[in-house]
Parts: sequence; structure tokens; C-alpha cells
Amino acid sequence: MVDSKTNFPPIQACLFDMDGLLIDSEDIYTQITNIILNENGRPNLPWSIKAQLQGRPGPEAYQIFAAWADLPVDQPTFQARQAALQRELFKNSRPLPGVPQLLNSLIASKTHLALATSTHATNYALKTAHLPDLFSLFPDSQRVLGDDPRIPKGKGKPAPDIYLLALETINENLRDKGEKEIRREECLVFEDSVPGVEAGRRAGMRVVWCPHPELLKEFAGREEDVLAGLTGSEAGETGLSDEDSAQSAEKMLAGWPGKRGDGWADLVKSLDEFDLAKYGVAVNK
Repeated sequence: MVDSKTNFPPIQACLFDMDGLLIDSEDIYTQITNIILNENGRPNLPWSIKAQLQGRPGPEAYQIFAAWADLPVDQPTFQARQAALQRELFKNSRPLPGVPQLLNSLIASKTHLALATSTHATNYALKTAHLPDLFSLFPDSQRVLGDDPRIPKGKGKPAPDIYLLALETINENLRDKGEKEIRREECLVFEDSVPGVEAGRRAGMRVVWCPHPELLKEFAGREEDVLAGLTGSEAGETGLSDEDSAQSAEKMLAGWPGKRGDGWADLVKSLDEFDLAKYGVAVNK
């Protein structure tokens, strides 16, 4: 039996995924995909496949989808229709329950925020332009999108790079102000997807998993595997360079490789009335 760690330092930074976590755009993605499937005589997208697509970079997600869908149209035709529907429907995205309150509470507590989404810049604008009050809470310099050139090719979620970069954007601003940098274990990652949870764990950070109810059904009985980040990566991958790992064992990450019940990640069914005090965040009421 694994001893659950409880003596964590207080959280100093919260790093957020976007689709299906902050806004309901994952449901819009499903709506768009089902329209195209039905137009081509195919059934609706099942959650067994949807679960594999969430959180992943677009090219990788498309390969998984295409292998299942077996559509009678080529990739450019599919993507053109998809883009047209996205331009039409993404403007309908709305914040999920509890999100505005949570973000404003974190701002009031002076907790640092960063966004880390696999969404590329074009779709980010479509999904967020009508929600300025929400996304203005993330400083421009602390928004990391899926097509950010600083993320190495092939290193989208579940690799840890996007969360390591999100933390670096915060620390870069802290260094400029002469303030103390934030350590990985002082970060709390918020994710709805399974690859995203794995990315946060591999980054050596604490994680909150807030999945879609249908996704949670897909992983019934395997929740602890998801929370430990044991659903698809090579055990022991840390996000450190080979040189760093070779130079010093002390640079290996606390909390990774994950273990079931190790205390580094929690499952919540909603962000409504989220308990920040559990993570050492003091909120003035």
C-alpha cells in the first residue's frame, strides 16, 4: 500500500487547461464531429473514442479519430467542413460551473495563473473572443497555446512540456520583478482530460482532474490509474534533459513516476465551490 503524501507546500500557481475544463467547448467539438459523421452516414462519436482524443494535439487526435471513423472523405475535406462548423459554433461556448468564481478567488488570493491549452491560436480566438472577462484574468504572457513555437514538435500532452513552459512564463515574470521563483510542487494543474492529467503528473506538479461525466464512466474502476498518470506514458519520464538526469539524481522529480493513491492528484466532479483551502490557498471571504 502506498503512503499518501500530505505535507505539500502551499500552492503558489494554478495552471489551467481550457477545453472542457474552463469552457464547454468539448461538447461543441462533439457536436461538430457528430454533424460530420452523420453527413457521411456514420454513427455518433462514442466516448470510448472521444476519451482518446481529448487533450491531444490536433494531428495526433485526427489520426486516432480517422482510424475509427473510416470516413469516405479525405482529411482536407473533413478539416474544411470542421473549420466551417467551428467558425459557426465556437462562439456559443460558455464558462463551466464554478469557473469564474474560482479564477476570481485565485486572483484575490494573489495566486499566479497560467493557461496551458492544446488549442491553436485561431481556434483560441474563436472560443474566447466573446468571453473577455474570463480570459483577461490570464496575463497575455502566461497563456501557452498548442501551436506555441516553444513547445517542441511531438511534445504535446501527455508530454509535460506545455505545463513546464506555463510555469516558466510565470517564473520569467517573477525573475523580472526580483521575486522568488515557484517550484513545480507548488503548482496545481487543472485538467479534464486523461492525457492532460498525465502531462501534469509528468511535470512533477499536483493535479486536479475534473472530467466530463461521460469520460468518468469510461474510466470507472481506473480512476486511481488516471490520477497517478499511469495510463499511457513510459514510466520514469520526467521532462528533464538527458544531461540533467545524468548529472544529478537529485534532479529527478518528486511525485513522478506516480503511484496509485500517492496524494499528488485529486478527482472532483465540478469546479463549483472548489475547496482552495485544501491546497493552502488563503481566500478572503
